[in-house]
Amino acid sequence: MNSSRLSRLVVIGAALTLGLAACSSSSTGSSSSSAAPAGAASAAVAPSGITIAMITHETPGDTYWDIIKAGAKASAAEHGITLKYSSDPDFTKQATLVQNAIDSKVNGIAMTAAGPDALKDVVGAANKAKIPVVMFDSGIDDYQRLGAMMYFGSDEYVAGQALGKKISQAGGKNTLCVIHQEGSVALEARCKGVGEGVASKNMQVNGTDDASVKASITAKLQQDPTIDYIVTMGAPLALVALDAVNTAGSKAKIATFDLNLAAAKEIKKGTIAMAVDAQPYVQGYEAVDSLWRYLTNGNDIGGGKAVLTGPSIVDASNIDLILPFAEKGTR
Repeated sequence: MNSSRLSRLVVIGAALTLGLAACSSSSTGSSSSSAAPAGAASAAVAPSGITIAMITHETPGDTYWDIIKAGAKASAAEHGITLKYSSDPDFTKQATLVQNAIDSKVNGIAMTAAGPDALKDVVGAANKAKIPVVMFDSGIDDYQRLGAMMYFGSDEYVAGQALGKKISQAGGKNTLCVIHQEGSVALEARCKGVGEGVASKNMQVNGTDDASVKASITAKLQQDPTIDYIVTMGAPLALVALDAVNTAGSKAKIATFDLNLAAAKEIKKGTIAMAVDAQPYVQGYEAVDSLWRYLTNGNDIGGGKAVLTGPSIVDASNIDLILPFAEKGTR
């Protein structure tokens, strides 16, 4: 073997050794909640030392929040962030969770504000503690007043207008708009917007009890057979409404805010007419990512205005594009 060839082999061997050593020494963030979702990049990222609390008004069983969390976890994994998620549909209890995050000295807080009045004082406490706060999903009209730096989500009123117009174009004339969480300004804004595009009446139901929701919708359909569209505020409730339509023997069509895999499959089948997708994966991702960028580079995204992630209408015209992503848990 000549000397030049021997030298090349030595260099190659050394490079391989260094590459293996680098792979074996890498590590991931310390929180399991920061793991990337299925289909995301799996490269390990060293811990950044940053802890972000995500606090929402999630209603247990609502798959919308699974998509929010998938986006948040992907961003956390990408940046080596420790992500702490907690939720409570009671706005006063949600405020307590925010205070707990402040007391634990997290580096940033990403939160929803469906009940803004209950959260004003605790957001002020976060500001006093110099913990940056961003909001997403709900609170677009209140985030600046409350003291949040940035907002990521859909304008619920505008989204409602878009859906109402779409229903009217499809021939709808008498819409029932079902609100499942009392006091939620976001849900009220949605139904108000729907009423701008098509004749609509609101109905309040208990979103924590599917049987009660089905009974209420069934009774309303039997009472008023002229209802031709039912609008729900979440994909799981759209499935309950579909069951109610069948029970009542109604010909009413279903439209819903938010999307999940089950609802996407029903759109594909034609049993749900359409969904307004606020793209929650993007909301969760950007809420975490924006805090990381602020903490590491001083960035303030949006130029003092909300960053809109919707509305994105999903119906028969584009369901073939969207369904594969719904199957991955990112739409």
